[in-house]
Amino acid sequence: MRKTPPSRDVQRERREWRRESDRWTHERHVEKGYRIKWGYVGIAYLVEFMVIGASLWGAWLFAGVYSDGDSKAFYFMLLAPLVYAAVELCRVPLGILARTQRSYAIRIMAIIGIVFAAGVTTKSVSQLGEMMFHPRLMDAAKAKTALKDAQADRATIDGRIAAADARVTQYTTELDQIEKRAAENASQLSALPAQRCERVSGTNSRGQRYSNLKCVTDPRTATLNASVAKAGSDRAGVTKALEEARQARSALDRGVVDRKVADAEQAYRNSVNRSQLHSFTAMVYGVDPIDVTDAQVHAFLRIFVFVPALCAAFASTILALCAVSVRKTFMDEDDLGATVDPAATPYMLDSITDALRQEIGLAQPKPPREAPEPQREANAASGEVIPIDRRPPAQVALPASAGAGA
Repeated sequence: MRKTPPSRDVQRERREWRRESDRWTHERHVEKGYRIKWGYVGIAYLVEFMVIGASLWGAWLFAGVYSDGDSKAFYFMLLAPLVYAAVELCRVPLGILARTQRSYAIRIMAIIGIVFAAGVTTKSVSQLGEMMFHPRLMDAAKAKTALKDAQADRATIDGRIAAADARVTQYTTELDQIEKRAAENASQLSALPAQRCERVSGTNSRGQRYSNLKCVTDPRTATLNASVAKAGSDRAGVTKALEEARQARSALDRGVVDRKVADAEQAYRNSVNRSQLHSFTAMVYGVDPIDVTDAQVHAFLRIFVFVPALCAAFASTILALCAVSVRKTFMDEDDLGATVDPAATPYMLDSITDALRQEIGLAQPKPPREAPEPQREANAASGEVIPIDRRPPAQVALPASAGAGA
């Protein structure tokens, strides 16, 4: 706590300084014809800087996502947002000019500039709004695509099962035919006579005698052996194809497809429930969120993006317009430039005193001291003196005795 009391002189000087500052500010406002509430203007500029900062940060993120790692494309995508930020910064000064300028041409130009700058702000803020809804919309779109694929698989499951069964039947029939042909070839081969061998002797051209063992095979044996070998190779190929067809057919299970469709529907419902835009669209149209169409979602997206963007574009400008107080009435003392002249003080005091005396009946009113009539009219016309009591002075009734004595 303060141990010494504050100085009266210092307090008096501070009070006089504050009064003098208020008086100077008031006279300056009266001279200009308007007053600006700088607190509101500061709030408007704060809103502007927040919009500009969010727009530039969103443009930076947008360029980082869609530039595909190209540094030149990244910086190219940031040039236009910088210009947009400079244009957005002009809205608050234009709003103040639209209120303070006396020329109607300048006011119209300022209003046109406000509309143009608001259009730029609407574009930037609407882009931010779309970026806010974009991730959820993409998740919902992917889930919907997976659901459509699962439903298409379920719709064609009967045809694919029939085709797989036909392939399995075909390969089974071919394998049976090959087995039958191989069995026939084997039976024919076993029915052929055995190989006959006999000794052949004689004399060669040199006069030498020779004796060899010669075996004779049935000529049908080679053909039947080739048929048996071909049947074996065909059996191996058809057996492999049959195994593949059976595996493909086992994968075609209606229950599996139905479960896949159910899982896709649940994933799509979860994505839609996480999407605020789908929820609001379903609430407006009165349908289930999973049943809203893309056209309905995008129609509601335009409302959710452009309407807040317009509000954000004009909010700070409207605040700047309302921060200016223009003096439009001529009944205001400050607008008339009227001041109380020291010479009018006696007239004011006499009028107040006479009114009090007549009200309480203390004494007869004393006739007021009047200035020369031309001087009073000149003061009233110039606005330097504003008479408070403009009633004509009361006539004092003389007693009858006094009149008779006269």
